Order: sequence, then C-alpha cells, then structure tokens
Amino acid sequence: MDNYREPKKYMNPYLAGFILGLVILAAFYFTGRGVGASGAVKSTVTTVVHTVAPKHAENSHFYSGYIKKGKNPMNAWLVFEVLGLIFGGLISGALSGRLKLKLDHSPKITSKKRIIIAVIGGALTGIGAALGRGCTSGAALSGMIALSTAGFISFLAIFGTAFVFAYFFRKNWI
Repeated sequence: MDNYREPKKYMNPYLAGFILGLVILAAFYFTGRGVGASGAVKSTVTTVVHTVAPKHAENSHFYSGYIKKGKNPMNAWLVFEVLGLIFGGLISGALSGRLKLKLDHSPKITSKKRIIIAVIGGALTGIGAALGRGCTSGAALSGMIALSTAGFISFLAIFGTAFVFAYFFRKNWI
C-alpha cells in the first residue's frame, strides 16, 4: 500500500482575502494602525546592533530612538505579529500535509542560484521598505483599507512593477 497522502486544499483565495481585510480592519480598530512586517525587522536589527555595539546604538540617531529609556525594541506588537505569521504558517503547513523542508526551483536553475536570487530579492525588498518607511503590506494593504490615495498608488506600483519584472525573471521558475 502506498503511504502517499493527498495534501489538504488551502482556503479559497477570495475568502482568505476577505478575512485578511477583516484582520486589517481589526488591527486598525484595536491598535490604531494597520499591519506590516518591516517594523519587526527594524526591531530585530536594532536589538542585534545594541547587543553587539551598545555605544554605537546609543549614539546613533536612528537606533537610539528605539532603545531610549531602557525600552526593549523586541517588546513591540509587530515582532509578535511576525512570530505569529511564522509559527502560524508552520502549523498550517503541518496540518494540511504541506510542510516539506525542501527548496523548490525550476529545473533550469540550480538550488544555489535560487537561494542567491531569493536573498537578493529579500535584501532589495528590505531596502525598499526602509526607504519607503514601511513594507508592502503596510503601504498598500493598510493604506488601501484606510482609503488612502497613497495606499492605492502603492498597490498599483508594487503589483505593476512585479508584473513587469516577472517577464524578465520567469525563466528562473518556469
């Protein structure tokens, strides 16, 4: 007998999008702000810099704002949001039978090239989030739910740019 088990289907994407909208509305209602992940990365980087070079962090205009008065930057709700996303994703993958620790990539590229492309893409996204004072979920999703013109423009720019660049990079995945 074959031990293969068909993975459970994920949620309908339209229902998932609707629920995401409700989560963002709830975040605005309870916290007065939307959701995003770049704040958690900033808190983590600040903590690491303060641990490795405390004098530098205390004298830095950027870092000192997050560590003043003995405040722990890791004690921020965005840090817990991102931890919830990570552990929630792991739990979801495990419960649906989709948790596989493997690297997916096109047969046209190597695992090493896939990792390099992912790291470069992640670094560029992080730099963009720092320059834009927020990540895509903060700029687009939270902005749109607040009916901000900038939120709608961000959404169109993010997905429009991704659509254009996908043409050039698709050979790495197809």
